[in-house]
Amino acid sequence: MITRIFLTHPRSVEESYFEHAAFAGGFSIKLFGAAMAAAVHAVIPCLFEKTASRMIAEMYARTHNRGK
Repeated sequence: MITRIFLTHPRSVEESYFEHAAFAGGFSIKLFGAAMAAAVHAVIPCLFEKTASRMIAEMYARTHNRGK
């Protein structure tokens, strides 16, 4: 049970539990930054015109095909 909850997924992307926690934690911070840029852009359209979409594209490129 513990292995399934904490280790199966990190192993599927060839990471230890702590490597995966660091990657996912950093990813969440970047997502928060993209969300903030999008929120500012919603109110002031001339600011951060492509920031959120660029950040999302970069994150997708980093995660696409992980563990395959």
